[in-house]
Amino acid sequence: MQHVFADPASPWATPRFTEAAAGVRRLLPAFGARVTFTRFVAPEQPTGAWRAYYDQWPFARQPPDAPLWHLTDEFATLAHDVLDAPTFGKWTPHLAARVAQEGRLVLTGVSTDCCVLSTALAAADAGAEVLVVADACAGADDDSHDKALQIMDLYRPLVRVTRVAELLRA
Repeated sequence: MQHVFADPASPWATPRFTEAAAGVRRLLPAFGARVTFTRFVAPEQPTGAWRAYYDQWPFARQPPDAPLWHLTDEFATLAHDVLDAPTFGKWTPHLAARVAQEGRLVLTGVSTDCCVLSTALAAADAGAEVLVVADACAGADDDSHDKALQIMDLYRPLVRVTRVAELLRA
């Protein structure tokens, strides 16, 4: 839930960021202190295929404290646990330790077709039950969002696509 995805002028603007943010906002009270916000940040020095990636997106070669990487104002004040990673997937030892208590990872955010997908599959491979909340996620565009959800749903029962209302009822 970072400025780089919320700002309409950003090359990485996510068209339905506002809708995803509304879903995240609805879910936050149900999870309280168990929430981990993640931030994609550029590495200091890209290596391997990441060099070509940042050649394609030179605007993103900014340090982790650059404003584009900040959480949006509404979420920054609520973020008690923040995980930064220079990778799309955020399934790191930190997140794995947070999930280990319940064995379930509930994923929201942007972009469905990149960070959410990468995190979901790695977590599922590690044995976590993964719930992806479709209406609290947004993709690079609607078609990419829908395709990513379809792909993740193929991983049932390891990954299950759900909606905010369904999750809150459970």
